[in-house]
Amino acid sequence: MTSRTLATRVALLTAAVFVLAIVPTAFAGKGGNGGGKGNTTRADPSGSFSLALVDSTDGVAHWGQHITFNVTSTATYYFVGVSCYQGGARVYRQDKGFYVGWPLDQRNFTLMSAAWTGGAADCTAELYSQYSDGSNQQTLATTSFPVEP
Repeated sequence: MTSRTLATRVALLTAAVFVLAIVPTAFAGKGGNGGGKGNTTRADPSGSFSLALVDSTDGVAHWGQHITFNVTSTATYYFVGVSCYQGGARVYRQDKGFYVGWPLDQRNFTLMSAAWTGGAADCTAELYSQYSDGSNQQTLATTSFPVEP
């Protein structure tokens, strides 16, 4: 190895150490991601959503059918939770992710459960966000809809 090659390697190594020491310090004072919790902005997240009937032929959700939601949000991680009630008793609860990375084919809800074996129900959907570790859950919007037998 020539002295010129050795000098070049030493210079590159010194520059790399300098960059690794200075760059994190430069970004330490910057805001932005909620302490690494998954949000991309410091502002409170917002969002909106609407019910989308997947296989209804009459414009109404029915027991056993599939629904999904058209969702927009400024949050990094956002979900829709659907709860359905018969006579005041909860018979259905399911949550699905709608953020980038959640599989598109896993965003449909099937309106039935072991506790909900048929009949009409009153349902509520909640759009909410949370950090990647599950903390800081915030409701962004809600909507209610009936499910017919």
